[in-house]
Amino acid sequence: MRMIPLGNSGQKVSSIGLGCMGMSDLYGPSDRAESIATIHAAIDAGITLLDTGDFYGMGHNEMLIGEALKGRLRDQVQLSVKFGALRDASGTWLGYDARPKAVRNFLAYTLQRLGVDYIDVYRPARLDSDVPIEDTIGAIADLVKAGYVRHIGLSEVGPQKIRRAAAVHPISDLQIEYSLISRGIEDEIVPVCRELGIAVTAYGVLSRGLISGHWQRGDAKSGDFRAMSPRFQEGNVERNLALVEALRRIADAKGVTVAQIAIAWVAAQGEDIVPLIGARRRDRLAEALGSQAVDLDAGDISAIESAVPKNAAAGARYPEAQLVHMDSERQK
Repeated sequence: MRMIPLGNSGQKVSSIGLGCMGMSDLYGPSDRAESIATIHAAIDAGITLLDTGDFYGMGHNEMLIGEALKGRLRDQVQLSVKFGALRDASGTWLGYDARPKAVRNFLAYTLQRLGVDYIDVYRPARLDSDVPIEDTIGAIADLVKAGYVRHIGLSEVGPQKIRRAAAVHPISDLQIEYSLISRGIEDEIVPVCRELGIAVTAYGVLSRGLISGHWQRGDAKSGDFRAMSPRFQEGNVERNLALVEALRRIADAKGVTVAQIAIAWVAAQGEDIVPLIGARRRDRLAEALGSQAVDLDAGDISAIESAVPKNAAAGARYPEAQLVHMDSERQK
């Protein structure tokens, strides 16, 4: 496993990270023992970056990771945690809270659930429109000074907010969706990050399984986010799966899987981009790790982008009710 700089933060992370959300929430039932085994397998394979959110399963995901890390050396992993999303007992989303006192409160619970005394990268999950981003970043900066947080990250914010946040404290990375069928960040967001020395930790590199090569119509069940995701809806999913089949022909010619070539494409966009893989099982993790051995030359990149042209995806990446909370979408 290669270790690469996470922006100009001074820390290095594995060139691929593990996103743990699906082990607790939003993608239907998961197996606890298999989830923990997958985290162990990731660490044993050299993955250091584990990504979670305090609202994934209303704390379940942090407790799961905490259990998986028992007996492991703390410096084997770098924990990236998002905070601020509010939910009720039924799981309904209630908005975001990034007030300074809320930041301190969220972190205290996170440290307890994970069973650690510091977080490597702490970030607001979304912009709180009622709180200046300077206030939120300033509050996390105080936690850095106190030793509870090592680095500050951002999530799903646009160019102006990135600049404003970076003016308060150095930002290690921006976590944002990026894949062959979600390339909107290339026009404005990536250039600003590169100007400021901020890395991109890319989630959704397989578009929630849609371009994994394994997805079939009807796979989304009740309780699965994909059941209401625009790209998985009838009329859209057929067009999107046609793109997958075009990608499959390229993958087959190289002797790799669709998932591997899709992940490799994201990684090939720059050393400052770290793909986050949302594997919930060891077999899917092993497949994703195989992308590290996929070498894409200029001809491969051209063929991939011809098979899946920019803006070719049918449907938005989130339902409209969620997009309105995403500052990253306001660049357009």
